[in-house]
Amino acid sequence: MEGERLMAERSEGHSFQVRVPRERVAVIIGKEGESKKQIEAVGEVRLSIQSDTGDVTIIQRGDPLKANITASIIHAIGRGFSPFNASLLYEENHQLIVISLRDFAKPGSRRMEQIRARLIGTGGKTRKVVEELTSTHISIYGDTVSIIGDYVAVEYAKEAMNMLINGSKQRTVYTFLEKNARELRLKRIEESFG
Repeated sequence: MEGERLMAERSEGHSFQVRVPRERVAVIIGKEGESKKQIEAVGEVRLSIQSDTGDVTIIQRGDPLKANITASIIHAIGRGFSPFNASLLYEENHQLIVISLRDFAKPGSRRMEQIRARLIGTGGKTRKVVEELTSTHISIYGDTVSIIGDYVAVEYAKEAMNMLINGSKQRTVYTFLEKNARELRLKRIEESFG
């Protein structure tokens, strides 16, 4: 029995290890294991999850590219995204960018709280406006801000987040994004024609 399991594991491909916060493990698994099953099916992988440490091992069963993307999806869920939004990474030209706020303030400091508050905005308005103007998804979780979107949009959202982190007023950031909305659309068109 043990030999059969070992043989099956050897026939599977490479494995990736991702550590997520323990409180995000339940989100990866989902209600009655549905999220985990979905990720395994679409990603052509097997997930081995250590709930006590937050270690997730992704074992390739099929397409190596999908397995690699699945590692990014697990990382995205660990950074606060829902499994649905994280699965957008399977779409062509989509990526995840994680900005560490520790580069701008000490963990647990008042400054860290101020940065988070600026990025989220009153009632989540700032985050929502940046998401809408760039067609991205943004998660502010722990000491990070993470962005999922196509390659072009992610760069604009990242620039907007950096402007806010560095003290620009929300209105200035909105104006920057509105002025660049046309350029963003043109770059997307260029990208689609390759």
